[in-house]
Amino acid sequence: MSKMLFENLLIEKDGLIKGPFGGDIKKSLFVPKSKNTYKVYEQGVVLKNDLNLGNYYISKEYFEMKLKRFEIKENDILMTGAGTLGKIFVVPKIHPKGLINQALLRIRLNYEVVNTVFFTYYFKYYIKAIISRLNSDSVIPNLPPLPIIKKTEIDIPGLPYQKKIASVLSTLDAKIELNNKINIELKSMAKTLYNYWFVQFDFPDEQGKPYKSSGGKMVYNKELKREVPEGWEMKTISEWINNDKSGDWGKETEQGNYTQKVSCVRGADLNGLNGKGEIKSPTRFILEKNAHKILENNDLIVEISGGSPTQSTGRLAFITKETSDRFDNPLICSNFCKAVTLKEEKYLYNFVYQWNRLYDNGVLFGWEGKTSGIKNLLFESFVTNYKVVYPRLQVVEKFHELIKPIHAKKQKNLLENQQLTKLRDWLLPMLMNGQVTVNEAIEYSKDYDLKIAAEGELKYGE
Repeated sequence: MSKMLFENLLIEKDGLIKGPFGGDIKKSLFVPKSKNTYKVYEQGVVLKNDLNLGNYYISKEYFEMKLKRFEIKENDILMTGAGTLGKIFVVPKIHPKGLINQALLRIRLNYEVVNTVFFTYYFKYYIKAIISRLNSDSVIPNLPPLPIIKKTEIDIPGLPYQKKIASVLSTLDAKIELNNKINIELKSMAKTLYNYWFVQFDFPDEQGKPYKSSGGKMVYNKELKREVPEGWEMKTISEWINNDKSGDWGKETEQGNYTQKVSCVRGADLNGLNGKGEIKSPTRFILEKNAHKILENNDLIVEISGGSPTQSTGRLAFITKETSDRFDNPLICSNFCKAVTLKEEKYLYNFVYQWNRLYDNGVLFGWEGKTSGIKNLLFESFVTNYKVVYPRLQVVEKFHELIKPIHAKKQKNLLENQQLTKLRDWLLPMLMNGQVTVNEAIEYSKDYDLKIAAEGELKYGE
């Protein structure tokens, strides 16, 4: 471990540079995209980790004349410098040619001193905190002057050990990313199967052939204004439902009869339950007499308050054993959600995909009211009036048998990602300060079948 100035991690010329003045990159200078234009990278690229965001370009002539200094290249690190401070993004090998705008900084490392992958972890753990402390304005986040950042003293291990740390942590992240890719494929597979069986009506007939395509009898339905398989019914959504449970919030701490410890699922957690983000369900304590509100396997959770101008209320998630395994406590939903139990357990996945089709097609926008500016789903009115196709149980049972293990695998991957993230975030400071060696970190990771190249034990500070 050695002490050095932050600027020693950088190349000598423009190793740390802030984007151009606003007047040098104003909108009147923007031109339509062409093969000779340069993209102006904005903060959204870094905040969303998405190179495709933004649609502002300048001409090659203006770039060469005035802004070439701010060009981005492979392995450059872009950093947000206003508003949300300290988010970083590593420029990949393949990227649209361009430059940073006035809200970004560009970091170019001296590879003889620091490893790029290590730096990204080290920055999040250590350097970002130092920069935040240098910020003299505690009300409005702002970037300290660059000369002060450059002259800040930091502790950093030698390059060989940096590479070891980078290998361990990046392998954990690679496993998380692999699980996410698998889940995307599983989601696509399940949705395709649902559409094939229950939208196109090509579920397997008694001979295992696609029903509609093989001449299965179809009957015209006036309400749907389309043909449906013979024998399939039309039912209101409420006819699928056995009962519902209201939400609860309870108390932050155990007190009086508020002794039942639970994790509370809010509308903000529904995407995380479905694998589209984090779950930050708070721990609460509810009354013992309200224990009947605890969610059970196959219960569904519907968001009934919230949404936005572009997102309706009515987001949906559901609970299975694998979902419950992701939590340390029994689950309830918050007051802004409603839990629903179906009459027929085997119809769970049909209900989920049917509801999500309506949601994705914007149907639920038409069933919203407002109270004090907050949008509310008119749940009772919607489910008692809106009719959908109710498939025959024999087909539903076959579908349930195929889809259940797919969703179980998705939830198991999400649970593993939670565990990997927790392990990574714990190892990060422990590896940085030498409390855990690389080989010890590999031992901690052995349960996840990771391919981490240790290349022999290295002592901290080498």
